[in-house]
Amino acid sequence: MQIHNKLVRDKIPEIINSEGRTCKTRILDDAEFLDSFNQKLQEELQEYLDSGNVEELADLEEVIRAILDAKNISYSNFENIRKLKVQKRGAFKDKILLESVDE
Repeated sequence: MQIHNKLVRDKIPEIINSEGRTCKTRILDDAEFLDSFNQKLQEELQEYLDSGNVEELADLEEVIRAILDAKNISYSNFENIRKLKVQKRGAFKDKILLESVDE
């Protein structure tokens, strides 16, 4: 038996069962759910950093969308927040590295 204790996509238990294995699951309450998203976000980010694979970015996007949903923030509202931030502070298109600031 392997212990995982991690948030998984909705169809993972079904996939495990279809492979002839069994798994134990439970439904998280809202507080546990949000806490688990923080761990999942770190996990998916690390997987992307380790592999550089764009598929891992898709996983990050899915976690972000789920966090927004859990916080009752629509993706379009989130996109507006992102656009306002770009408008105020810019994006990352110019590849600028800030080396130092004299005070």
